[in-house]
Amino acid sequence: MSSQVVVEAPGRHRVEEHTPRVPGPGEALVAVHAVGICGSDREVYQGNRPEGYVRYPLTPGHEWSGTVRAVGGGVPKGLVGRKVVGEGFRNCQVCDRCHAGETTLCTDGYEETGFTQPGAMAATLTLPARLLHVLPDDAGLTAAALLEPAACIAAAALKGGAQPGERVAVVGTGTLGMFAVQFLKALSPAELLVVGTRNDREALSGQFGASDFRLKDQELPDDFDVVIETAGSASAARTAASLLRRGGRLVLTGIPAPGADGLDPTDLVVRQLEVHTVFGAPPDAWAHTVRVFGAGLLDPLPLITHELPLTEFAQAIELVGAGDPKVGKVLLRP
Repeated sequence: MSSQVVVEAPGRHRVEEHTPRVPGPGEALVAVHAVGICGSDREVYQGNRPEGYVRYPLTPGHEWSGTVRAVGGGVPKGLVGRKVVGEGFRNCQVCDRCHAGETTLCTDGYEETGFTQPGAMAATLTLPARLLHVLPDDAGLTAAALLEPAACIAAAALKGGAQPGERVAVVGTGTLGMFAVQFLKALSPAELLVVGTRNDREALSGQFGASDFRLKDQELPDDFDVVIETAGSASAARTAASLLRRGGRLVLTGIPAPGADGLDPTDLVVRQLEVHTVFGAPPDAWAHTVRVFGAGLLDPLPLITHELPLTEFAQAIELVGAGDPKVGKVLLRP
């Protein structure tokens, strides 16, 4: 029997039989191979996602990989049988932001797979085919399930605009931080520093190409060209800014708690820092991610520590929230 997870309301879920939805015009039906669990999936389950950014009852799941099984009218038939990942934001494609390629800024309002639209914690997912990105035929689908968070970091790397030979740094050592290390390493930096809160990611950082690893309370340099912040705390943003040379480029990807004491605007202005922010990934960042992954420069597999069946959704959510350093990325396998 094929199944799906349904979160009926905060704290309440069921696993039920799944009936695939036949793809309509412009749509594709994907057999889901694996789906990742993110902190925002935990928010959906606990009920603390911001208003307007979730709609119950809901099948979650926005980080996924799979194989196209069928397509609707107007979709290239050659997609059937191809391995794919897909963008989450259901942008309108008509507003000026969408035409500029800035689909995460679509003016038609927020709709996203796994939050307001049915997600991938199910045997199949039916979605607009224009959101799909085709993977190489020999791509590993388990690793590819992590390309959604990777795409968000690709957006950060593109905004940072690091050039070969520049000094670059990453603040934060979670999944996003480890992806940032890999994207920056691919740009041939002169130095690549990782700053974290505990030593357990030092070896992995080095494996991914970091030239130095320090804890945030150690003495830190202040002469970097580009710093990507991935930790999501106000203090991490402050640490990231402190690493930069005058005129350096800061890219923030974390979302700190409101009211937290973070960046100092005086410091930003006096040191003429360039500040960029990322929320989600536009199509160019997705295409960049799939290209880098296909070229073998991005290795998500070492970040995966647990793979569970869909029926163990509740246990998977607990694992993600446990704060255990031994828990990395958790995947569900339909």
